[in-house]
Amino acid sequence: MLELRPNCECCDKDLPPDAADAVMCTFECTFCTDCAANRLPGGRCPNCGGELVRRPVRPADKLAKFPASTKRVLKAHAGCGKAA
Repeated sequence: MLELRPNCECCDKDLPPDAADAVMCTFECTFCTDCAANRLPGGRCPNCGGELVRRPVRPADKLAKFPASTKRVLKAHAGCGKAA
């Protein structure tokens, strides 16, 4: 089951479980679409080089039993920093 991480690993933007602008790689590294398009080289995951795809939304009725992660991940990737 996906962790549904709560933030962009690049700019730390909040990405709630129903965020339409969350993308992730196969290792679940999570980014906002703005960082993926404008800050990450080639729009690829800076950790593994993998493709970033839209993160699926977990149905609201399943979140109670299978909650999203609350662990924030933030890394100092080239081009990343706190969003203005």
